[in-house]
Amino acid sequence: MKSFLPFRPFLHAALLGGALAGTAPAFAFGDNEQVTSILPNPGSAGLGYVLQAEPSPYKGATSRLEILPLFLYEGERVFLHSNRLGAKLLNSNDQRFDLFVEKRLEGFPIKSPPASLAGMSVRHSTTDLGLSYRYQQPWGTLRAELLHGVSENQNGTEARLGYSYEARSGRWTWRPSVSLAWRNATLNNYYYGVQAAEATAGRPAYAAGAGINASLGLYGSYELSQGWRLLGGASATLLSGSITNSPIVSKRLLPAVYVGAAYDFGAPRPRAAEDGSPTYVKLMYGRSTEDGCHLAKIITARCFATASKDRTSIQSIQIGKPFAQNFNGWPIDLVGYVGLTRHDERGLQPNGLQLDLFMKGYYTGFPWRDRIKTRLGLGVGVSLAQRVPYIEASSAAVANDPSSRMLQYLDPTLDISLGDLVGSRALKETYIGFGVSHRSGIFGSSRLLGNVNGGSNYIYSYVESAF
Repeated sequence: MKSFLPFRPFLHAALLGGALAGTAPAFAFGDNEQVTSILPNPGSAGLGYVLQAEPSPYKGATSRLEILPLFLYEGERVFLHSNRLGAKLLNSNDQRFDLFVEKRLEGFPIKSPPASLAGMSVRHSTTDLGLSYRYQQPWGTLRAELLHGVSENQNGTEARLGYSYEARSGRWTWRPSVSLAWRNATLNNYYYGVQAAEATAGRPAYAAGAGINASLGLYGSYELSQGWRLLGGASATLLSGSITNSPIVSKRLLPAVYVGAAYDFGAPRPRAAEDGSPTYVKLMYGRSTEDGCHLAKIITARCFATASKDRTSIQSIQIGKPFAQNFNGWPIDLVGYVGLTRHDERGLQPNGLQLDLFMKGYYTGFPWRDRIKTRLGLGVGVSLAQRVPYIEASSAAVANDPSSRMLQYLDPTLDISLGDLVGSRALKETYIGFGVSHRSGIFGSSRLLGNVNGGSNYIYSYVESAF
């Protein structure tokens, strides 16, 4: 497995796309540690989803249901936890010290904003740079974190201190936790302050000061089968007076519940590719589809129309390494990929690059496999674009919807062995086929993905070979 190690931080992250480990209740003001801390061992990777329900603190806003994609990787030195990517500066049996970048999942409701926020500049999810220290003993785990905003519009500071205790009983794992979070005036004022230019007769100007939020939570998981885990939990956060005194805030106590499921590809670890396993190199070219020619229609062979007006295109190279062969005894292989895509926007906007990290499963058990090897594949992961692709930005502008550089990535494909087709043993592991490069915001239901209700599809052809 040594040849695989350089790829593992990226390929396992693609597998899921991120994960965490901590002590503060799930989702409370951007802290998702309890939800995503489910991978116990270095080298583990996971993929899943969590559905969260919580009220909004903003006056007149309705409660929301939100999907948190779980893109998880826990390496020896690096980790990916859905909205947190970091490096382990210290990692021993009882202590861990991390440096990380995190997307803060906090801000105004994007869908159906309440009247209390009308006319105000939207407060978006922002990015924090942080340090985290964890001290683990049989009596529980202490965690301390310091975060500072590095977004252009938010440079506030937050310090968190928490305690949790993990108990196991059969297939159940329980983790009660309690935490305090000190937030400075800059951070609170960005999300809960009212600028003078935003003041109205019913909404006076307000400058939020520093304050301490207190949270209590209970996290649980159940090992349904090998690898599969059901997730659940509840938390309650008591907001500081500097937040609740704001004219746009109506709640002091914020309860939250969540349910979900995740698959841990490292528990137990499937039969992995042996040393000297091949490296897959894939070259592809694709064209954007017509409006209405979405992924469901493409994979059900009801639409293959590429755009006739704004004919943007992509060129991409993807590098993959086998993660498991004959997964669980089935004719399924798992391959982790890192992809770099160039968007040719044909002068409609500047061209841009896109990084794709994903895990892909290939089904090869077709009745004719001994004559012509055929692979039906599906990749799932995360995509980060240098700039929002034109077809996504233009569609969002027409619908007055948000857009996001980071979206979920799906990659369905169908290919055949070129060697089997032409009778060449040397080309046995060279494949030709077609697929769809799909970026999706999961119907606007995820703050992690920018509340995007839409995405893009590129139908592409490709050649892939093992070296």
